[in-house]
Amino acid sequence: MVRQLDRWARLKWWLVGWLGKGLVDLICSTMRIKAVDFEKARAEIESRRFIFAFWHSRILVLSYLYKGLGAAILVSKSKDGEIIARILQRQGHKTIRGSTSRYGVRAMARLIKTLREENRPGVVVPDGPRGPRFKVQPGVIILAKKTGYPIVPVSYSARRIKVFSSWDRFILPYPFTEGRVIYGTPISVPRELDRDAEKIYCTMLENELNRITKTVDHYYGHAIE
Repeated sequence: MVRQLDRWARLKWWLVGWLGKGLVDLICSTMRIKAVDFEKARAEIESRRFIFAFWHSRILVLSYLYKGLGAAILVSKSKDGEIIARILQRQGHKTIRGSTSRYGVRAMARLIKTLREENRPGVVVPDGPRGPRFKVQPGVIILAKKTGYPIVPVSYSARRIKVFSSWDRFILPYPFTEGRVIYGTPISVPRELDRDAEKIYCTMLENELNRITKTVDHYYGHAIE
């Protein structure tokens, strides 16, 4: 009986990943997406030794554009995180389960080790998994400090979107709409950094992420606070 339940659970989560990826592909493949300020981060991205940072509400299109990148991505241990993890795995990424609020130290250690040993890019959603919205938690700064990888801020928006009433104000683009992915100025974090200086870099990243997100939202006439 237990084995049967395990098989059903594995099948359920396999279907979640397969259907979730299919839905993301269906939406995003119909969009007309333009890159803005990519040259700011071209060298870092082409080196594969970098850390993407974007807000929780902007996961969908960015995960689609970089499917197959093979990034190591920190994903919450929550049920919602399980859904996201299954989709990301189907997109070709490696997920590290944990967050700053749950299993955080262990997950961060695994992520640092993975980036160092496997030559993968990293991805951290600095306001996840539960917020506060648009506020950088220190994990991404610690990761950059320990690995020496620069942080590449990135965001996106689209002309026609559905904004959910969730804590992160998640945005879902409509099929066949126009979208823009915008890149911020990469941030390099020194290896020798005390707690006070870490807070300064948190603020720097937060300001840059909010700047590019508001820029691309305002381009389409959105004001998402």
